[in-house]
Formats: sequence, C-alpha cells, structure tokens
Amino acid sequence: MTGSVRLPLMFLDVDGPLIPFGAEPQQYPTYVTGLDLREDDANPLLNRINPEHGPKLAALPCEVVWATTWMDDANEYIAPLIGLPRLAVVAWPGPSDIDDQDERNGLHWKTRALVEWAAGRSFVWVDDEITDTDQAWVAAHHRGHALLHRVDPRLGLTDGDYATLDSWLRQPFGAKEIRQRRMVTARRSHGGGPSSGNPG
Repeated sequence: MTGSVRLPLMFLDVDGPLIPFGAEPQQYPTYVTGLDLREDDANPLLNRINPEHGPKLAALPCEVVWATTWMDDANEYIAPLIGLPRLAVVAWPGPSDIDDQDERNGLHWKTRALVEWAAGRSFVWVDDEITDTDQAWVAAHHRGHALLHRVDPRLGLTDGDYATLDSWLRQPFGAKEIRQRRMVTARRSHGGGPSSGNPG
C-alpha cells in the first residue's frame, strides 16, 4: 500500500466474535490460555478464544481496532492469546442527551462513535448486535465505504465470516475513488457540470 491510500479499518468486538456464547457450554472447545482463570478478576470464558483468530485477522488487509467494552483490557488479555500486537482502541463517549433517542430508535450505542472515529475512512464493523437500523444510519451518515458484519454469538467468527470479510476488504476502494475524482475533473474540464449520480 503506497501513497495516501490507507487500509480500511476493522472495528472488532470481543464478546460474540472472539468469545462465543449463548449455546450449551459443552458445545465449545477450550484452549490453553496460560492464565489462571480461577482468579477473581479473570474472565472464565477466555479459554473459548481460538488462537487461530490471530493469524486470520492479521492476514486481512485492514487495520484492526478494538471496538469493545473490554477497552484496553483487550490489549492486555485478548491480544496476547491470539498473537496480535497492541491495537488502537475506540474510546467510547460519555452519556449524552441523544442516547435515549437512539435507544428508542433502535440505534446501537456504538454506531455514532464508530462513524465519527472512522472520519470517512472505509471500515468494517464486526459485532454480534448489529441491526438494520445501524446499517441504514451508517449508509446515511458515513461518506466512505462500510460493511457492518453481524456475527452469530453462538458460533463466533467462522471461516465463512473470514471469507466474507476478506472479499470485501480486497475491493479496490482507493483505486475506485481516484477514478471517480478523475472522471469528475475530466467532465468539468470539458465544460460539463458535476454528475448528479454516483459514478461507478
């Protein structure tokens, strides 16, 4: 990746995508963590995290960002388990007057913050609580490309999920945006106004 074209972001939740839950406990394989999960502050479900998630996430052409209530604890506990370096963490805003309205409208409490954090940059959001309301709000308020990918929390991230994410992330967003800007410039240089449609 060269020039000013940046990789898309991936906003990654922990509970659901990496730590599956909701099915019978015996359904889930467990993995060695190297942690004493009997300690009072230890999450007893950490041993459900498949270490293969790390290489699979690292292979995706994106910049992974923690988007979870784990906050920086995700760097402390999750990243070492799956072999990832410390990652950026979305800092959630404090309560505001609009929270009640969003809740009534069915908008997830993370949605506004993630669009603000992305600041127009293409992104994937991987979470188990995404709804059609979030999809519509992002489509209306985010000026870049976005994929909101809902994971079944009973399964966590699967090979099928990774295939979908990889396919979307490998689209030539940067090249497409550059072509669009050149098309508009060419039309204007030939006396035409900007198109009212969306090129490409």
